[in-house]
Amino acid sequence: MSEYEHKSYRYIPPRPPMWFNLAWTGGFGALVGFLTAQGNFSLMLPYLAVGAVIFAVTAFVVIKVTENRVRAGFGTAALFLAIGSALISFPYGILMIFVGYIIGRMALWLSSGNYRLNQPPYATTGQVLWFYTFRTICGAIFVFLITPIIILIPLSFNQQPYFSFTAEMLSLNPEGFSLRWYWDILANGMSNPDATEGWWADMWKNAQWVRSIKNSFFIGIMATLLATALGTLAAIGLSRSEMPWRRGIMAILISPMIVPLVITASGLFYFFSDVGLAKTYIGLILAHAVLGTPFVIITVTATLVSFDQSLVRAAANMGADPVKTFFKVQMPLILPGVISGGLFAFITSFDEVVVVLQLADVKQRTIPRQMFSGIREQISPTILAVATILVIISIALLTVVELLRRRSERMRGLSPQ
Repeated sequence: MSEYEHKSYRYIPPRPPMWFNLAWTGGFGALVGFLTAQGNFSLMLPYLAVGAVIFAVTAFVVIKVTENRVRAGFGTAALFLAIGSALISFPYGILMIFVGYIIGRMALWLSSGNYRLNQPPYATTGQVLWFYTFRTICGAIFVFLITPIIILIPLSFNQQPYFSFTAEMLSLNPEGFSLRWYWDILANGMSNPDATEGWWADMWKNAQWVRSIKNSFFIGIMATLLATALGTLAAIGLSRSEMPWRRGIMAILISPMIVPLVITASGLFYFFSDVGLAKTYIGLILAHAVLGTPFVIITVTATLVSFDQSLVRAAANMGADPVKTFFKVQMPLILPGVISGGLFAFITSFDEVVVVLQLADVKQRTIPRQMFSGIREQISPTILAVATILVIISIALLTVVELLRRRSERMRGLSPQ
């Protein structure tokens, strides 16, 4: 087979030898065996050998039998489900479904030589190896960072009041799972959780977690609106070339991001105590606005870098005043950056606990403050349920930020429509 197809001139990578495919798939199987041993040195060597042999044999059969990745993936997923259930347990077999699907597609991907498609034809073996080694290291770091967050989610459905997986959960027994801790978010602190009449009003007034959720959203939304307004105005002013002392002013405005948070909180506490704003909602809103404004400034400033200032001059020539120019010309174009900065400010306020510890009273407790108290005073898996909800909210907000970023790039012509 020639290196290039004569009709389409598409690069056709050479097929590697069989030992190359079996070596990589066997090494992946040895890694899975090492993880299965769970630090048991007496089982580590047998599991390494068994994992390498099973994966290598599976890859050999897949390469010889089929060339369709979809069929190979689902076939090996079913095979690994049966092997994992027979050798270890059924829950382990469930996990091996994903591993089997990956190994089936991986075997064909390696045997076809398609792993070289995203590399230039002249790339050496060492360059290709480093290309994938670097990405493997990045993936391992990502897994290391995300695993503690993912583990919280199934633990929040634990039937027992433990911060660990029970035997029922590991065996996927429905009796080991429950929504009791999510119910506890609503009922904790109520005068009569079993009452049916007036239950909603009692929960809304007396449930500790519900009160904390209300405070977090109220303080976060108000602080976000204030931080977004101030940060956007500051960014527009700092983006003007005639603005004096721009670097110094920028350094002062973003200093809350640099100064240790405990120092900022202490300074705000002493200052607000003198003016009567400590232990009040207004004080907390102002403090969170101070912490969120730098994120808005940085985000909007980055958006204004590509803003065409000639549009402002054209609007002025047409008779528009600065206020009308801002709302009709500038704001529509920088709106994705403004919203992104506002979301970052909201996340900063929603997750902040150090300032709340010093400035908040019992009535102003937020979710992080309530979690902090729960860890110190009354350890309960309810914290895991609340953490799961916060993770979902954070993922939703970050998804919105990413969508806004892509929309901003399309509007500025940095990415295709």
